[in-house]
Amino acid sequence: MKPLFDVPFLPDSAYVDLLVEHADELDCIHFSLLPDFRLDSRILLDDLQDSDKYLEQLGRLQGVKKYALMNSRFYSPELLSNKENMQCIVNTLQDYLEHDLITGVIYCDHYLLQYLSDAAPEVASSLEAVPGVNTMLDSFSKIDAQLSYIELTKFKRPQKIILDRSLNRDLDALAKVALKTHTQFPHIRLEVLANEGCLPYCPFKLSHDSYIALANINGQKNNFGFNDNLGCVNVFYKEPHRILFSPFIRPEDIELYYYHIDTIKLCGRSLGPAFLGRLFKAYSNRHYDGNLLDLLDATNWLADKLYIDNGSLSFDFANMLSQCDGRCEKCGFCQELFEMIAQWQPLSIPDRRKALN
Repeated sequence: MKPLFDVPFLPDSAYVDLLVEHADELDCIHFSLLPDFRLDSRILLDDLQDSDKYLEQLGRLQGVKKYALMNSRFYSPELLSNKENMQCIVNTLQDYLEHDLITGVIYCDHYLLQYLSDAAPEVASSLEAVPGVNTMLDSFSKIDAQLSYIELTKFKRPQKIILDRSLNRDLDALAKVALKTHTQFPHIRLEVLANEGCLPYCPFKLSHDSYIALANINGQKNNFGFNDNLGCVNVFYKEPHRILFSPFIRPEDIELYYYHIDTIKLCGRSLGPAFLGRLFKAYSNRHYDGNLLDLLDATNWLADKLYIDNGSLSFDFANMLSQCDGRCEKCGFCQELFEMIAQWQPLSIPDRRKALN
C-alpha cells in the first residue's frame, strides 16, 4: 500500500501498536523533540519526562520517516544567543541521528534554522528542513522562495511540502499549485492538513501562534485565555455554523485530494492518544459515523456541547464548499445546512464520585 498519512506521535504503547499495525499506510510521523526545549507550536500540557520510554516507542516505528517539531512562531532572544542551550539542542539532534530516529525538522522560525546550520553544519546536512504549515505556503511562488532560502543553509532540501490549509477549500488553486510544484520539483511530496478545524483565513492565527510561543517561553500552561474571550472560540460560540466553512477535510473526501497531493496530515497531539487513535482509524477507513467534531482539533472543545452528524454531509460536500465565495451574509448555505444536521447536546454533569472515593 502506498504510504498516505503524516500522523502525530505520542509515546502511548497502545497508540503506537496501532501505528505499527498500519505502518504501510504511514508516510511519516511528527513528534516533539526531547529534552523538552519547548520548540514546537503547541503548549505541552504534560511534561515528557520519561525519555527512555519516549525513545523506545519512537524506535518501534521502523521504516517510517520521522520529523522533529521545531515550529514555534518564534523563540526568545536568550535561546538564540545562549550557546550552551543551543548546544543541548544540537547534541539532542545528533543523538537522534545516531539512533536513526529522525529524518528532518519542521520549522517556522528561520532564525533558528540558520543558527543550527551555522553552529552544526554536519548535523544540519543530515536533516531535511521542512517548512511548517504555519509558513502558509499557498502558492508556487512562496514554495519556490522558501526552498531557495533553505538552500542558503546547510540543511537538506525537504522531501515534502505542507501546503496552507486555505487551499483545502479552493480545489482549482490547489490543482494549480500542485501541478506546478510537481512539475518543477518532482521529488517533493505535497501534503495538506486535514482536521485542524479552525476559521478559514483565521484573523487571529498569527497572534494566537505568537501567544503560544510566549507561553512556552515563559513556561506557562495556557495562552492567556485570549482565544476564548476574544478569538476564534468566541466566534464559534456566537456563530457555530461557521464550523462548516472551516477548511477541514472529512475522511470520506480524502480521495478527492489525492488527485493533487501525496499525503494527508492529521493533527491533535494535545488531545491525547485516544483522540489520535480514533482519528487515524476514521481516516484510514475513509469513513466516520458520528460527530464531526470528534475528528477536529481546534474545535474539539465543542464536541460535548454540539453534535454535527458527519454522515448527513453529502458525498460532494468538499466540491460544493470549494465553490464558496466567502459571502456568508448573501449565501446562507452553511447556516441552513448546519440547522439541518447539527443539534446542541443536553447539559450533563460528570459523575465525579468515584474520583472522591
